[in-house]
Amino acid sequence: MIDRRKFLKAASLSGLGLAGGAFAMQHPTSVREFARRAPVAPEKPKVIPIALQLYSVRDDCAADLPGTVAKVADLGYDGVEFAGYYGYSAEDIKRILDDNGLQCAGTHIGIDTLLGDALSPTVEFHKTIGCKYLIVPGLGGDYSGSKENWLKAADAFNTIAAALKPEGMWTGYHNHTHEFIPLESGELPWDVLFGNTSKDVCMQFDTGNAMHAQAEATTFLERYPGRARTIHCKSYAADNPDAMIGEDDVPWPRVIELCETIGNTEWYIIEQESYPYPPLECAERCLNNLKEILGR
Repeated sequence: MIDRRKFLKAASLSGLGLAGGAFAMQHPTSVREFARRAPVAPEKPKVIPIALQLYSVRDDCAADLPGTVAKVADLGYDGVEFAGYYGYSAEDIKRILDDNGLQCAGTHIGIDTLLGDALSPTVEFHKTIGCKYLIVPGLGGDYSGSKENWLKAADAFNTIAAALKPEGMWTGYHNHTHEFIPLESGELPWDVLFGNTSKDVCMQFDTGNAMHAQAEATTFLERYPGRARTIHCKSYAADNPDAMIGEDDVPWPRVIELCETIGNTEWYIIEQESYPYPPLECAERCLNNLKEILGR
């Protein structure tokens, strides 16, 4: 036989449940309002993955691309950004990535491969390897040197971005130093380009290259919010050309804060072009230092 006190307690709880259900049926708006006001667990901070621009280890890649990509994976990178494919097919590249558990963070590619009849095979190749960021690493000729030419470049990027959008892909531009040297008009090429392109054109800011021209990433991350979908993490130190990330003058904490709040950043991409150690060791040191700055 059930204990009387237990029976009364069970009955009272059952009554509360029934009453609560009846209240919910009679006052659905109140219940929804109560649920809306209930405390919600805060979202976890976005963890932006880290890739290596393979130009950092280009000689190793030229000698043995599959082996080099495997070593990059062993270092702890999440992905790679390409700067050429060394004669490998799209299927081969995809296999190399999958075999090493890496993602394609993007590619550096000439603007001529993104225009006219060249665009379709470019899209097909990069869809196969899982690459959605088709970044132009520099411009010359008719697309730079004057405000008129930079505006022409802006028009070209807008056209490419519109064509890529239905494919779920993006184009963008990667800086060196001349983009921060004023034109005759007094404007910076960087501002002419990104002030006249849609938000579908990515701003791949190279921190080290810009600082060679006394331009800081923070200025332009703030000026063009939401457009740094991928960013090149490159060191710069006025008194040490061989400095690794974290040993340099780049204000990394602020750069990271902007990427993680207003930058819309999906990839940190390390690029190292000075080599006090073998290139792969430099890539490892930069990765470890960046992870320490990120608190990982």
